[in-house]
Amino acid sequence: MTNQPYPLRAVRDEEFDAWARMIADTYGLDRTDEELADQRAATDLARTLGAFDEGRPVAGASVYRRDLTVPGGVLPVAGVASVGVAPTHRRRGLLTAMMRAQLTDLHENGREPIAALRPSEAGIYGRYGYGPGTLGNRIRCDRRALRLRPDVDHGDGVVRLLDPGTARPLVERVYDAARATTVGWPDRQEPHWRARLADHPPPANAGRCPHSASPRRGGATALRYAVHHETDGRATGYALYRHRTVGDTAVAEVVELAALSRQAYAALWRFLAGLDLVTWIDHEAAPDEPLPHLLAEPRAVTSTLVDRLWVRLVDVERALAGRGYAQPLDVVLDVRDDFCPWNTRRYRLLADGAGAACAPTTDPADLRLTVAELGAAFLGGTTLATLAAAGRVEETRPGALARASAAFRGEREPWYPGGWAFPLY
Repeated sequence: MTNQPYPLRAVRDEEFDAWARMIADTYGLDRTDEELADQRAATDLARTLGAFDEGRPVAGASVYRRDLTVPGGVLPVAGVASVGVAPTHRRRGLLTAMMRAQLTDLHENGREPIAALRPSEAGIYGRYGYGPGTLGNRIRCDRRALRLRPDVDHGDGVVRLLDPGTARPLVERVYDAARATTVGWPDRQEPHWRARLADHPPPANAGRCPHSASPRRGGATALRYAVHHETDGRATGYALYRHRTVGDTAVAEVVELAALSRQAYAALWRFLAGLDLVTWIDHEAAPDEPLPHLLAEPRAVTSTLVDRLWVRLVDVERALAGRGYAQPLDVVLDVRDDFCPWNTRRYRLLADGAGAACAPTTDPADLRLTVAELGAAFLGGTTLATLAAAGRVEETRPGALARASAAFRGEREPWYPGGWAFPLY
């Protein structure tokens, strides 16, 4: 982009290490050689931007193409990550230039109709048309009080602790089966699994970073793999966790848990509740996590909801036509998009049990909203009714809001199971 004071272009292979270290430095981290290798394996340099000052990278952002489970199907998504601006070059428009370049490229080249990211700060990306599409449920369990009700069905399967090499193919199969029906879960190819399961010892200034290429262990143990097996040998669930000591308190950190049946889910939590010498169990789960309903003492679990995946509709027509709806719908949406003006117009959205269609129209609007509200509601979590109560959606035809809000909802709350970086994990 020649009109920028600092050239913005694709990062070259020989520039990658310096670029990645610059991004990490914006979050106060170092990068080990192993972490750089993991990140490079998952990075498409053709879709990785860098801004340069006299040949030195001073800002950057990447796009990783993924497939994301949405209500009623799967859509390609541009996973945005590794976004950073060096502290020496803040307040110079570099972030806005990178966001505009990414979204313009997606639009002009007919790429993914939606973009998604997991921001380090919630207040940054609304100005670029992103809306909070999923919540994370940070749960803390008092293991000493974590007793399952006597009527809970654990099935006849068993939980086994396996070594990483044995566990990984089983974990991958369970994840792929679970993501097919779990809105908000992305696909994972080999580089994504490599980054997700990376277990390198941390550098000297170990910390945790929203765009880290691997979970940083700090004082925690290596990753443990607990895999649930049915009596016929099939793997139907797993829990990945670490042990950590905080002061005099022992904590089990559940990195990821997936189950293909309620029995496997209950059996995995029974296993975790039986970990010796552990006081607390920490896990980030679904907003509507069923665990408290399995317990004799539901207050053994405390929850904190936090925003997680932010969604941006790049092509409103393709995005809205590409997902399913909970009930038939015929609504005209008057959409405003100040950052991507190609989306600003009225659309008629028609949906029935056979599919959905979305096209520009000159008919009077039933609802008025910005593209950020559509992003927030797209995965079926944040409701249009809630947004209207906050003054962010205007109903112009009585009854349209209730019908549209119900149609956009899913069977369960969407959630994203990743660690700190959406596209890598």
